[in-house]
Amino acid sequence: MRISNKGDYALRALFDLAQHIGRGPIQSDEIATRQGIPVNYLNHLLISLRKAGLIESLRGSQGGHLLARSPESITLLEIFEVVEGQLLCAEPARDDLIPTVPEDRQLINDFWVQLRQRVEQMLAGITLDDLCQRKQQCNGDVMYYI
Repeated sequence: MRISNKGDYALRALFDLAQHIGRGPIQSDEIATRQGIPVNYLNHLLISLRKAGLIESLRGSQGGHLLARSPESITLLEIFEVVEGQLLCAEPARDDLIPTVPEDRQLINDFWVQLRQRVEQMLAGITLDDLCQRKQQCNGDVMYYI
């Protein structure tokens, strides 16, 4: 498994939009500047995210980009699968391998299946809102409820 710049930039862009939710459309050059993403690359990425239904884009001088859903409902797994595809192969066994000890092949295949499940479970359990809350905690902006 390898997360490319594409996956990293998509996460950063959506995290930026999640942090600015409720402030209206955010222009791509603002996101690019804050996150250090090349603006042309970001614009191509935003098209993919819009087609996948993760963001909405508005044209015009007051236009920009918004999350299409609440940050609580967008998981990191969903983001990465949109831009990276499947993170680990569903069927890890190589067809060209013919081991003389089939138990070894099955043991290794089981390992890959378990790894994929754990990675997907972890990423499915983290939302954009979770990242926003982590940032608030790091900045000391924790809300206390009585």
